[in-house]
Amino acid sequence: MQQQTSADMNLLWGQLILEELARLGVKHVCMAPGSRSTPLTLAAASQTQLTRHIHFDERGLGFMALGLAKASNAPVAIITTSGTAVANLYPAIVEAWLTHVPLIILSGDRPPELIDCGANQAIIQPAIFAQYAKQVNLPTPDLGYPANALLSTIDHALANQHQPVHINCMYREPLYPTELVTLAHVKKTASVTTSTYLAPLNQWFENTKPMTRYASLTSAELPTTDTLMRFVHGKGVIVVGTLAPEDNPQQIVALAQKLGWPVLVDAQSQLRQHPGVIGHVDQLLLNPKANKQLEQAERILVFGGRFISKRLLQYIAQQSWHSYWHVVKHGDRLDPTHQSKEFYQASVQAVCQLPWPRSSQANWALQLLPLNESLESLFKQQIDNTTFGEAQVVRAIALAQSDQHILFIGNSLPIRLYDMYAPIATNTPAIYTNRGASGIDGLIATACGVAADKNAPTTLVMGDLSCLHDFNSLALLKQMTQPFVLVIINNDGGNIFNLLPVPNESLRNDFYRLSHGLEFGYGAAMFGLAYRQADDIESFNQAYQEAFEFNCASVIEVNVSPTQASDQITQISQWVKQH
Repeated sequence: MQQQTSADMNLLWGQLILEELARLGVKHVCMAPGSRSTPLTLAAASQTQLTRHIHFDERGLGFMALGLAKASNAPVAIITTSGTAVANLYPAIVEAWLTHVPLIILSGDRPPELIDCGANQAIIQPAIFAQYAKQVNLPTPDLGYPANALLSTIDHALANQHQPVHINCMYREPLYPTELVTLAHVKKTASVTTSTYLAPLNQWFENTKPMTRYASLTSAELPTTDTLMRFVHGKGVIVVGTLAPEDNPQQIVALAQKLGWPVLVDAQSQLRQHPGVIGHVDQLLLNPKANKQLEQAERILVFGGRFISKRLLQYIAQQSWHSYWHVVKHGDRLDPTHQSKEFYQASVQAVCQLPWPRSSQANWALQLLPLNESLESLFKQQIDNTTFGEAQVVRAIALAQSDQHILFIGNSLPIRLYDMYAPIATNTPAIYTNRGASGIDGLIATACGVAADKNAPTTLVMGDLSCLHDFNSLALLKQMTQPFVLVIINNDGGNIFNLLPVPNESLRNDFYRLSHGLEFGYGAAMFGLAYRQADDIESFNQAYQEAFEFNCASVIEVNVSPTQASDQITQISQWVKQH
């Protein structure tokens, strides 16, 4: 009898935790199979407010949660069992910490007496994520630990938290109750002991709010009207780094038009293909005319950070700015150039809605727009209308998007090709990336998470090594119920290393490129995914268009030579310098 009470107490704590998370705004819970996490798994199974996602691979599960949290703009819970299952979440937790994505890890754990004594599947789990997750280490469920204390502990840990929180949950056996009932049913049919334990939560049970509610932190002080007047008195540029779709960065374009300053954008700004910005800035900085124009800038207003283009970073670092303002949503120091500046922690909307006056040097850089458009003409001629290649595929994908589409761009070469060559377009998709730590792991799983929340047509373009890194997540693709197109650019290894000054080709091939000679057709078949291979732009465009006619996932493999992209990048750079 006492043993069964222990199992019921474990489940009760799990249900209280999951219910409080739902009240705190969690919409999705991602779970991997395991025994020690049973109280959490069964609690999630009895929860009606959470959408549940199951995956057998914890590393992919963590990245799927990352994608769900990015897309929903809400915290996502992850449930894993003990041991290395928890450790497999580490890459996704690092990425989430760096990019302020709120993941909540609920890890089942052995009780203290089974740690460091040779017990099965037992490791030291507290602090396993070091500085990359806030810690909450719960004791084993016990009537001596008040239920309202449990809930207020969860509330405090998650208050104003925009990064991962690790809640480690120790459970003693037995783990399995004789039946699974809802939390409301437990309250209704509770024994005298349980009723006494839950009595402090009577008011909580009568509403749908968290036990403790924390007010949002206010933003930093914004500049005054006089300060704005002084700042815009001169030639300035607006530079836009990584922003999320919900940041509504189109407001920045309207601000730029009011000021009369040009907007230089990164691939992750949501504005890269916008006709009113300088999207080809990475390549324009190779052009003497454009460089001479941009060198006249005295003031800079930066939104976000984590720029892809090294040339853009060098431009920002080398200018002697009279005034440098940096706007970020969180308090991160997103400036590897370490320049003197005014720092404002605020939303895009808050800054754009300030009473900005028109600049005294409005339209000083109008020449940049025709230069930007001339590069677009050059790319059409030298990329779109030449031999089949990686940049051609990336541009074709970018041109085919609409405002209702999602485009997830993989790290390494694909995101750089988009940053350098993405076409100017009227309609642009929502852009998602994993550029906190810029890893090539977990890209398929993250994109699946984004697609699962948004339920919109999605494209993921990635390299072959990235696909091999996340191969297990093809199982998540099988679960898609809307058009999802995975485009694998197979250049037989790490083509991006062709751009680096490795001492000789032998070292490059043996220790960097790592040619594998693999194709992905059998892999797609293994997971039951539709598969097409494209060796020219006509067959690619046809396969890509047809893939969106079906409410499921499909794979398109693009085969190119190992040096095609790097050779083309070098050649285009020379043309731009002379253009």
